[in-house]
Amino acid sequence: MVVARGVPDSAAVLVPHAPVGVSAARHRLATDLDERGIAGDVVDDAVLILSELLSNALRHARALPSGNVRAAWWVRPDGLLAIEVTDGGSSTRPRQASPSLSAHGGRGLSIIGTLAADWGVRGTPDEVTVWALVPIKSHAADRLWDEFDLDAVEPLD
Repeated sequence: MVVARGVPDSAAVLVPHAPVGVSAARHRLATDLDERGIAGDVVDDAVLILSELLSNALRHARALPSGNVRAAWWVRPDGLLAIEVTDGGSSTRPRQASPSLSAHGGRGLSIIGTLAADWGVRGTPDEVTVWALVPIKSHAADRLWDEFDLDAVEPLD
């Protein structure tokens, strides 16, 4: 992983277009957010989002001309953490899927949609950026728990 730029409120890293760089990028994001004093559950959500975005880019898209994928994050003035991953694009645009219960994949953007305040895609045919916004002060994980229906859970025998 190569650090492309780094300032106190933002960072961008070039990640090899291979699984080897995902762990290092996740660690860098977690370290940066921890150093800023961001709550642990927000850090966990952000790391999961970055991991999903990078995994999707590696699985479904081409590398940038450098042979890498770019990951970037920064804290916006409105209290949202912006996370984005830029790749070399593919023949299709990223979209949220509805996989079957037995499917081995296809849930990444649904997870991001649940944890993030918003997410989207922008770009050109040669470069695509998928972004997500994570609230720093309100905890996305709390929303997941609030939506969980305890009455629908079957007891274990």
